[in-house]
Amino acid sequence: MKRRTLLSAPAIVGLASLLPALRARAQTKPNRTRWRVRGSEGADAIAFLGPLSGTQLYLDFYAADAAVFSLRLPAAVRDDVARLWNEATKDGFGLLGPNLQVLFSADGNDATLDTLLTALRSRRTAILPSYRASSYWSDADWAWFERAAPRIEAILVGLRDAGFAAFRKERIGDLERRIAEVGRALAGFDVISWQEKLTGRRFDPEIQIVLLQFAKPHGIKVQGQTFLQSANYDTATTVRIAAHEMLHPPVPMDGPAATAALAAFERDPLVMRIVRDHDPRWGYTTLEGLVNEDLVQALDQLISEALGVARNPADRWRKADDGMHVIAAGLYGLLRQDRWVEQGGSIERWLAEAVRDGRLTPAVFHPVAARVLERPVDALWPVPAAKPSS
Repeated sequence: MKRRTLLSAPAIVGLASLLPALRARAQTKPNRTRWRVRGSEGADAIAFLGPLSGTQLYLDFYAADAAVFSLRLPAAVRDDVARLWNEATKDGFGLLGPNLQVLFSADGNDATLDTLLTALRSRRTAILPSYRASSYWSDADWAWFERAAPRIEAILVGLRDAGFAAFRKERIGDLERRIAEVGRALAGFDVISWQEKLTGRRFDPEIQIVLLQFAKPHGIKVQGQTFLQSANYDTATTVRIAAHEMLHPPVPMDGPAATAALAAFERDPLVMRIVRDHDPRWGYTTLEGLVNEDLVQALDQLISEALGVARNPADRWRKADDGMHVIAAGLYGLLRQDRWVEQGGSIERWLAEAVRDGRLTPAVFHPVAARVLERPVDALWPVPAAKPSS
């Protein structure tokens, strides 16, 4: 059975006829994207805290690994991983693993468990300067990290002494071969040029990918144009992650365009219900965080389509995070209406104009999202349960 069209039929036909020409035109331009691929023992150790915490999100992928390795850890360390993970979420630091990745991601601090420990012990000179200068800086997060540092050190020492480096090497296999494969496969994908066109911003041409054994289900953006992902993701997934992660934040979240958009969405009862009532394990527990993420998702969907690696948007946003990314679908639909993949320009100016023109009001925004998501306009979220087949 053929899937229903996402927007109007003319819009779909127009895009389908447009993309080959855009790709052909792009191929005549120099490729601005330089891919650098590497591994990281230290980042893998931080990632492995997720499975060791007992959080089901990670046990879905690494339950057997966590069961084997946790027996090697002292009971006090094993128990404190779970406690610290829960405290980080409760105290507002967020997901412990991904946020520690950001803190340790500069200046080679993530190379090994030993370099993590060296940086942690000298954190005010080895970690603080780059973190304070980054877009991730938070006084509250740094204060939490300072308080938790002795416990984090004990956990990292426990992993090192239990032989995590050898355990990871055994699990990940021939990483150097995989690094070379990924680098060759990515060479023809010019993500940076599309990001510059669709945001109106300038990006450094280098994208650095860190391949990890224990990264699932995340693709994690850290300091600089670097992200972490599973070593066994396929090329299309890697391109989609790169198209997404480099865009954070899509606009200055304290600027006038974002402030106006946040005020508009605050008046939308559905959006605020999503922020309030969705499963917190997905993150995005503030309106600002959700709008940041969903504008990026709308843009990365356009880029992935232009590069030929996209998922169907209705399927993507129905399956992701219990279908909560209604804002992403609505923004994507509006950008499609404006032929943004062809036109491009300042996404910050586009967002300000969308607010000014009333396009983010429920009466306008919800029907656009409904057409993209292939859901009734009065049942955008939660996703209606599938009817059992007869």
